[in-house]
Amino acid sequence: MTELAAHRRTHPLPSRPIRIAAAQARAEAGDIETNAATVAAMVRDAAQAGARLVVFAEKFLSGYEPDLIQADPLRCAVQPGDPRLDPVADACRETGTVAVVGAAFHDQGDLYVSALVIDANGELVTRYDKQHLFRSEREIYRQGEAGCTLQLDGWRLGLGICYDSGFPEHARAAALDGCHAYVVGALFSVGNGYHESRTWFPARALDNTCYAVLANHIGTTGGWRTCGASAIWGPDGRPLAEAGTDQAGLITADLDPQVLRAIRDSEPMLRDVHGASTGARTCCELA
Repeated sequence: MTELAAHRRTHPLPSRPIRIAAAQARAEAGDIETNAATVAAMVRDAAQAGARLVVFAEKFLSGYEPDLIQADPLRCAVQPGDPRLDPVADACRETGTVAVVGAAFHDQGDLYVSALVIDANGELVTRYDKQHLFRSEREIYRQGEAGCTLQLDGWRLGLGICYDSGFPEHARAAALDGCHAYVVGALFSVGNGYHESRTWFPARALDNTCYAVLANHIGTTGGWRTCGASAIWGPDGRPLAEAGTDQAGLITADLDPQVLRAIRDSEPMLRDVHGASTGARTCCELA
């Protein structure tokens, strides 16, 4: 049996659909308490909309804000055991919703660009650290060493953060690990950033016949004028939902295993991959 066939046998398609939400809002610069309250409110909104998981933009808890974070990481980055996450944990536990929240994370003297995963019990169960740092980030943050796959209700979800999505091998590693969706919090700006997002995400979806989910910022953060337009694409690369450019709110889409099966049957690229490797990855099964 080939490596890819073995992955397929080990990680079959889910048995039922799952609804995922992408959230976009305006982050307050360096104000983790205020931004955590926004996340908690939007987790509750996502639960009311029937979403099982909601993803937020890159470093949303502090805003993008590299200068603030570098100057005062104890105030502007999340720490292990940080009580400022309690409102988010409460919202996840009370609604049974999983949240993937972008944060600068300060751990043992190092800073990371991270996606924090808070499960339906309100526990911070894992974090993914960005593997492909943008040029302005490399002097501040430490590069992540492994990909991350979440397991939720039979769905395997590969995490990414912004610039990761520009590298085809990043989403391909998730797909080879059996992922059915590629889930990304990001900062894309107006102009070229919007163009990149509308090029990369449909390509990552179609290349790997997987769903792709993008949560972006609105407003200005860290000196970047962002373009909003959080979106979800189907495994054929076609858009399923798209937010406005400057309005706070949620978009949702139902990820359907029957659609996934049909598109993978008609588009065989993933089946025909040879000689690829998943690389180092962690896997976290969620409540």
